[in-house]
Amino acid sequence: FLILAFYLVMIHSDYTGYPFPTAPPVDPFAKIRVDDCGKTKGCFRYGKPGCNAETCDYFLSYRRIGADVEFELSADTDGWVAVGFSSDKKMGGDDVMACVHDDNGRVRIQHFYNVGQWAKEIQRNPARDEEGVFENNRVTCRFKRPVYVPREETIVDLHLSWYYLFAWGPAIQGSITRHDIDSPPVSERVVSIYKYEDIFMPSAAYQTFSSPFCLLLIVALTFYLLMGTP
Repeated sequence: FLILAFYLVMIHSDYTGYPFPTAPPVDPFAKIRVDDCGKTKGCFRYGKPGCNAETCDYFLSYRRIGADVEFELSADTDGWVAVGFSSDKKMGGDDVMACVHDDNGRVRIQHFYNVGQWAKEIQRNPARDEEGVFENNRVTCRFKRPVYVPREETIVDLHLSWYYLFAWGPAIQGSITRHDIDSPPVSERVVSIYKYEDIFMPSAAYQTFSSPFCLLLIVALTFYLLMGTP
């Protein structure tokens, strides 16, 4: 009886000699740094002038780390964001890495191969050190993949230069669906992982005002108004 009483006291007392183990802290997703763009990593920004990784419609960065290339992607979507590596500026026959937000709130890195206008998931996934987060209605992720890979149709060697295809869109039960815009942006020229640039591409809402015709029209209208003012 005395042994049992002592045991119960030990359980219910504030005894700190043998603390219960606690789960290790989970590192939060480190925010994407844009002040490194064009210096220690290459970046593509699509959206409003001056946007960053948290405000661009689409954002991508890349940098070499040893034998790997680290990619960071972010887009204004609750579904998926992806980058494709292509020998031309058209969809089809492309190696694609996508970050997909599933119904459980996780962001998973998946590998696809574009067959015509259809993306087929490939089980062989070159991504590693994967991490992702869904916050503020944005999918953001970070992962590495090797620069060199054994020759295979669905996985390109990143030491070669490729056009980069940028896309994002909704997902249904963790499966990607058609991208948000009919003509997703594409890099103007092939991209080399050995050259870091900070490239901005205005979204459709801002392309109109930056076109040469519109600028000429604005100048002509301003001149007309000034000439007509007494």
